[in-house]
Amino acid sequence: MNHFSKTVMITGGAGFIGSHVVRLFVNKYPSYLIVNADALTYAGNLENLKDIEHAPNYRFEKSDITNEKDIADLFSQYSFDAVIHLAAESHVDRSIIDPLAFVKTNVMGTAVLLNACRKFWKKDITNKLFYHVSTDEVYGSLGEEGFFTEETAYDPRSPYSASKAASDHFVMAYYHTYDLPVVISNCSNNYGSHHFPEKLIPLMINNIINNKPLPVYGKGENVRDWLWVEDHARAIDVIFHQGKTGEKYNIGGFNEWKNIDLVHLMCEIMDKKLNRSPGISAALITYVKDRAGHDLRYAIDAGKLTKELGWKPSLQFEEGLEKTIDWYLQNHNWVKHVTSGDYQNYYTEQYAKR
Repeated sequence: MNHFSKTVMITGGAGFIGSHVVRLFVNKYPSYLIVNADALTYAGNLENLKDIEHAPNYRFEKSDITNEKDIADLFSQYSFDAVIHLAAESHVDRSIIDPLAFVKTNVMGTAVLLNACRKFWKKDITNKLFYHVSTDEVYGSLGEEGFFTEETAYDPRSPYSASKAASDHFVMAYYHTYDLPVVISNCSNNYGSHHFPEKLIPLMINNIINNKPLPVYGKGENVRDWLWVEDHARAIDVIFHQGKTGEKYNIGGFNEWKNIDLVHLMCEIMDKKLNRSPGISAALITYVKDRAGHDLRYAIDAGKLTKELGWKPSLQFEEGLEKTIDWYLQNHNWVKHVTSGDYQNYYTEQYAKR
């Protein structure tokens, strides 16, 4: 018997969003044991969690959510009260190249976790919860007007969003078929510190620093709603503790930006921070062939979350973007390790010797 009041498995906790959720829960809830289960694929980086890796209420377990034995062993060892499921393949471009990897991780991995919860919680589901973290991309593409709500019909357009839509359906199927206590949240695009530099904002920041071309798909007309990752972690905290079983909650930043306008804003901010003449960074913008099946616009209506649970974003976008840029400028070693692949050695150096 451990002395913790609750034991929570967070899958994908070494990733971008996951590491912020792990940090928040470890620091805010010292009475909870937080178990970070991550396979440490290319986007999993334990350097993201250096500041809390020795916390008494934190454990790291290198495990693959698609491996039934791995997951069963963890449930047997820790007797989890809850799962916050963030582990996923998430980059659309990669899904176009290798869709089956997304089916395996996002669909099969979620089903393996659900099955483990069903098996280990069948005698008592009191105070148990499977929290599935999903994306607004399951809803498809919007025109120039309107917003995604929790009632919006699913219409995924890429292998990535199709795999996440399928995983959402499995979660709700286990709720309706087996009475498994579940909750789902669907978020808009996240930005912030510790973001793997293949996604738009960290890619542009890194390329501006290194005077490399800034690739913009098509004409840059695609619109995204941007959510600061720490606000997303706060929303997950609120939904985990106050959300209603069987419900879905949309999490958005109330921040719509055309890609090209966002890139120009980053160029302006970074020219000032890097003491460059205005326009130097913008000259690096390069238009490239548009992505296949590229959704025009995403926009989240997070009104349900605000009205029912009291959450709202804490930062205006420009402030959050400045904080993000400052973090990357101040953490050259992290960026260097990620772009060179050295970060993948951290597990061996810090954990494998123990």
